[in-house]
Amino acid sequence: MEYLYYLGNASLTLRVVEHLHGTTLMPVRFMTVIHQIDGWVVKVKMNRYLSPQEDGDFRAFLNELGIPYEPEIRIQMALWSLETGQSAIDVMRRYQVAVVSHGSPDRGEIEEFRKQFVLGLGYCPETLA
Repeated sequence: MEYLYYLGNASLTLRVVEHLHGTTLMPVRFMTVIHQIDGWVVKVKMNRYLSPQEDGDFRAFLNELGIPYEPEIRIQMALWSLETGQSAIDVMRRYQVAVVSHGSPDRGEIEEFRKQFVLGLGYCPETLA
């Protein structure tokens, strides 16, 4: 069971991470976070199917933060490559995407990406707020 959503900024992405850490019953296999110029792609894959109640609750939570996402082929291939074990560096090079995090939901990687990106630009774009 997997969920693929598009979120508007870093704060919303961090809320997903916090939710997954705060809900001990969520059987998360991995979470992938890709930054794009106008937002964030977040994929959460579970180890098992959720009950209809759990699935509905998690979808409702994600729908409050963003919108279900249908990725273009380049993003589909990047997500598939990460899932099959290719390194994030190789995937970023091959598909020209910014893989912020892949694996266990990690707040630190997202915050560090945001910090480095803002430092390089000299200002904070809306998507990194």
